[in-house]
Amino acid sequence: MAQRPGVDGVADVVALIDGLGRISGRARVIWYLVFGGLFLDAYSNAALSAGLGPMTAQMQLSSTQVSVLTATAPALAIVFNPLGGWLATRVGRVPPLLLAKVFALAGALLAAFAGGFTTVWLGRVLVGVAYGIDFAVAMALLAEYTPRRLSGRLNLWQAVWYVASTGNLVLALVFFHLDVGSDIWRWSVGSAGAVALALLVAQALMLSESPAWLAGKGRLEDAVRSLDRIYGLHAVAGTPAVFPHPGGQRSDAGNASYAGQGSDAGLRQVGVLFKGAYLPRTVLSSVISLGQSMQYFAVGWYLPLISLTIFGESFEKATVGSMVFNAFGIAGGLASAWCGRRLGLRLSSAAGFAGVFVALVLMGLTFNKVPTAVAFLLPVLFILCHSAGPGANGKSIAALSYSSDVRALGTGVTGMVGSFGSVVGLYVFPQIKDSLGLGHTFLVLSVVPLLGLITCLMIKWDPIKTGGSAQDAGTDVTGPAAPAAAPETTATTS
Repeated sequence: MAQRPGVDGVADVVALIDGLGRISGRARVIWYLVFGGLFLDAYSNAALSAGLGPMTAQMQLSSTQVSVLTATAPALAIVFNPLGGWLATRVGRVPPLLLAKVFALAGALLAAFAGGFTTVWLGRVLVGVAYGIDFAVAMALLAEYTPRRLSGRLNLWQAVWYVASTGNLVLALVFFHLDVGSDIWRWSVGSAGAVALALLVAQALMLSESPAWLAGKGRLEDAVRSLDRIYGLHAVAGTPAVFPHPGGQRSDAGNASYAGQGSDAGLRQVGVLFKGAYLPRTVLSSVISLGQSMQYFAVGWYLPLISLTIFGESFEKATVGSMVFNAFGIAGGLASAWCGRRLGLRLSSAAGFAGVFVALVLMGLTFNKVPTAVAFLLPVLFILCHSAGPGANGKSIAALSYSSDVRALGTGVTGMVGSFGSVVGLYVFPQIKDSLGLGHTFLVLSVVPLLGLITCLMIKWDPIKTGGSAQDAGTDVTGPAAPAAAPETTATTS
């Protein structure tokens, strides 16, 4: 009978998961269930977008009220991305994910049955809270569930995003043909509640806590049970080496930097992201996240205009046109996993930023001066380069750049920066458009991917291509009261 491997800390957990050749069986179901939360986030946003016109007409909303509804979710995510990361560091990955589904369900129902603007807005507030929490935690959990050699698959979230958006558009067309009238937006928003309920039940039944997080907390018996439940890996819990630290914290010598279990666990770790080896990683992931969100949300409003021009001005034709653009987003999102694996997340982001820069410059120089077909192809180039590069990597690179004890915080901070970019894209650039015109706005916006490109070329860190060295693993990024780093930094970030 083969001897069962021992688990003495995070490094052992990571080594066992990294030793898997593929994700199959229950592990695959669980992996896709976590991705389901990202699907819900995109679906909820698309639900508002698809029904915004009929909602505006039915409730006689002002342009200011429409702007508030549009930006509420990303604005709240600025706060709840890092808060979700802190919560996941403190209580585990699974509870915040389930809490997010409860908020999403309540928000969808509140908006769907709303009688006025205030109630719809409160529903969007709850959806924004869910979006902020879920995205930060889901990416961290996916990184800890995924073997190192398959880490490029995290980029598939971008394809999931476009699939969800397309799915809601398809449903909107179904409701349109059912002749539900101006209430079509209620059906669209309410369907997001049905998705949230289904995910809440499925995740509550199937998800298992991250073995790496459990081991980082010294709960080795629970970590072993989780490994067995998810992957069918049969291991034996060992005894972590514990050393006292000032402030009553503990350190597991076998871990990458055990966060301890003091009352301030999580909050004090935020500073870690801006020290030592983590500083360039935080800068790189934040710039990619900020740049991709600014460029996407600043240009996103232009895509429906192209759709109306090419496919017609009816609701049905415009919706089909939006689905065509989303199809290119799906293609780019699927390609992002391959690009990330072959080029690394840094260089694939640089290439994507370069393509977006070229597309925006050409859009600015040729606006209203080229045939419709060319005007259609340039945004297609924008979407493909965005979704295959920085659009996908903006979330994935943070999830893969940190050790388990601060991973959720890292994804939370990066998500906060990205949400800030979304708000800027939705508000600031429309103001520039009103002042300078659309063509000149594209030229101004081209500065964003250009700065992203420069940053990607200057900072050499890449979690896919850069192997964690002994020097990197030994870097003290947490300060004098923190435990020494060790193998898990190498195992999970390279």
